[in-house]
Amino acid sequence: MAGLSTAAVAALAATCLLGGCSSLGYYAQSVGGHLGVMRAARPVADWLADPATPTDLRQRLELAQRMREFAVRELGLPDNPSYRRYADLKRSAVVWNVVAAPELSLQLKTWCFPVMGCVGYRGYFDRAEADLMAAELRHQAQEVLVYGVPAYSTLGWTNWLGGDPLLNTFVGWTEGELARLLFHELAHQVVYAADDTMFNESFATAVERIGGARWLETQAGEPAREAYRALDARRRDFKALTLAVRMDLEAIYKADADADARRSRKAERLRQFREDYARLKAERWAGFAGYDGWVERANNAAFAIQAAYDDLVPGFERLFEREGRDFSRFYAEVRRLAALPKAERHATLRAP
Repeated sequence: MAGLSTAAVAALAATCLLGGCSSLGYYAQSVGGHLGVMRAARPVADWLADPATPTDLRQRLELAQRMREFAVRELGLPDNPSYRRYADLKRSAVVWNVVAAPELSLQLKTWCFPVMGCVGYRGYFDRAEADLMAAELRHQAQEVLVYGVPAYSTLGWTNWLGGDPLLNTFVGWTEGELARLLFHELAHQVVYAADDTMFNESFATAVERIGGARWLETQAGEPAREAYRALDARRRDFKALTLAVRMDLEAIYKADADADARRSRKAERLRQFREDYARLKAERWAGFAGYDGWVERANNAAFAIQAAYDDLVPGFERLFEREGRDFSRFYAEVRRLAALPKAERHATLRAP
């Protein structure tokens, strides 16, 4: 799904070790997992100088470095060590996220940490540990989703160690998607509001969309733009489909009806969703099946985490326009919003 970052588990671990906290086992895996990623990373310059580096990888690393410079020059994103090193982790995801929500609610379960505040997901470097947490949550009558994450941000806290690296989990993506991911993760180093996953992820998603469009318009060739147009059209179709479901589920859960009636209406709406998805694929996507797994597993947790990445994006995009499409002014205003109470900042972004 859209929006591809997770909790800054290494930063959370650092705050725990500095300030003391419970759940030391979770923090230990966070520290160990992140240090493993850092140890695997080498400077991009070393990879480019190594004759054993495959040609395809060499080209992707060169492209990523051009995007990195563009992010600083054109988008006002941080100029620091992040994404100037590369690691091959020999796996398909860097972290597995666990998200959960009640049976009749789209309210994400949150976990709270020192300094960082509360977030609506919990990241694990080991898939087996993520699955154990998922099983525990299901035992508590939660609906759960476990999904692989290709990248995460440490919010700039580990730049002194070399920063967040490029990874094999995403470096081979299409040009437009690679640009969006890098701009998204760097945006997390600009502004972070504790206890507000929706604000943080929607802000980063807005930056990735604005920055990705600018990259494609000014830096990419027509083949890359055409590939992105096709992918983005499918993404927009899917988001429109799932937004309608989310709105209907919210209405069902808030209805003045007993739990059994709401369960029945929920089951019918999800059945209709899967039929609508199958029709959309047949009519518009020429056999594309990239969302099949998400649709098969769709539950309250899946819809709720999707909302965290999407719901405030239009507000941030309007703010960017109001600030004259000037990134410095835009970021300053986002920082001002981040300092407001959560309800006030959300109301401001939702206002026309």
